[in-house]
Amino acid sequence: MADLVLLADKDKLLTQQRMQTQAVQADDGLDPNTDIGLHLRALYGAVQEEGVPDHLLDLLKKLDSAEQQQASTSENVFRDRE
Repeated sequence: MADLVLLADKDKLLTQQRMQTQAVQADDGLDPNTDIGLHLRALYGAVQEEGVPDHLLDLLKKLDSAEQQQASTSENVFRDRE
């Protein structure tokens, strides 16, 4: 019987600790409904809507072509060794 009382007390203590932890976590200012959360969401949305600048797209195209050229050169060298 004493064991049951100890277990019940332990469960109550754990429940209280969980509730306190949740309360602290809720007050960290990162809740999606806080001002910080709303501002971050707005900023992220604005960045998402921006297009990729042309100079970055050009760099990506150059990188793709260089990689393709390197791959074809490597294939030719491998074939020549056989």
